Amino acid sequence: MTLLRIFLVTAAMAAALVPMPAAWVERWYSRGLYIALQNHVTTATNLTSFALLDIASLVAVGALGIALWRRSRRAGIARASLATLLTIVTLAAAVYLAFLAMWGLNYRRVPLDARLEFDRARITREAAKQLGELAVGHVNTLYDRRESIDEAAELRQAFARAQSRLGQERAAVPGVPKKSLLGFYFRRAAIDGMTDPLFLEIIVNPDVLAMERPFVVAHEWAHLAGYAAEDEANFVAWLTCADGAPPALGYSGWLVMYEHVASVLGRSERQALASMLKDGPREDLRAMAARYETSTPVVRNAARDVYDGYLRANRVREGIASYTGVVRLLLGAGVAEGRTPRVISR
Repeated sequence: MTLLRIFLVTAAMAAALVPMPAAWVERWYSRGLYIALQNHVTTATNLTSFALLDIASLVAVGALGIALWRRSRRAGIARASLATLLTIVTLAAAVYLAFLAMWGLNYRRVPLDARLEFDRARITREAAKQLGELAVGHVNTLYDRRESIDEAAELRQAFARAQSRLGQERAAVPGVPKKSLLGFYFRRAAIDGMTDPLFLEIIVNPDVLAMERPFVVAHEWAHLAGYAAEDEANFVAWLTCADGAPPALGYSGWLVMYEHVASVLGRSERQALASMLKDGPREDLRAMAARYETSTPVVRNAARDVYDGYLRANRVREGIASYTGVVRLLLGAGVAEGRTPRVISR
């Protein structure tokens, strides 16, 4: 048991610290082993309406509690606590290795901007304003054309098209949005959704509004497709919703993108953009802001700090700020100039 503990901890440390060639990860893992694994695992986990992550978490906590109780009866609380701490360290090492194998290595793949026709010279303040005006134009036009859609059909089809356009030969299986015991926490922390990296399932905040939901679901599906970085998942979600999709999907994609663009502009530029919005989109943005305000600031800020640390630990240098990095991707790909994002490397 001691040898196994040493092996797992050493292997986890090596996996965290030893660099891997991004091209190797891209070819053999993200586009090979991972996507094949995801197809099978998500297909299986889609059979349940509840999050398997909940079950695994409850079992793990229960098992640790029982182990602590039994050890304390035999050897006292001090020695039992130390033994349980060593068990937790070993378990954490095993979970980290499973995390990397099941999904986490996607953080180390070739960045999306290196696989697109991407020009950093296009990333200017003027281009950002132009993209914002483009978003306003789309949401104003699409608001009155929204219709009820079958998310399970239309969004899945749009997601498959987006993956194909990005050169993915084998499409990821979309995950069924699941309920979770984390729902209450999501409300308090203003978290819209998450991708479970162990069971390759997605969980969506039950309070997400109808106009937000297509983008939120598409964002989590993008993670399932191996786009681990938040800016890349947002890019894939936008491509899913906005490009050739039904008006309700396009509206969701452009409305969320309006928020991202507005967040990187100055105050006067944001105000100018906001003045161009029609009443319908303006009311939807207010409803989205009101939902955000129902969260608890202390919980929300703590959750942001924890997730920021998690992203940086996985080599995302921008941390939580990487969400708005989708604006950089769209500008570099020339979307503000009317270009369609194109892949140059498969």
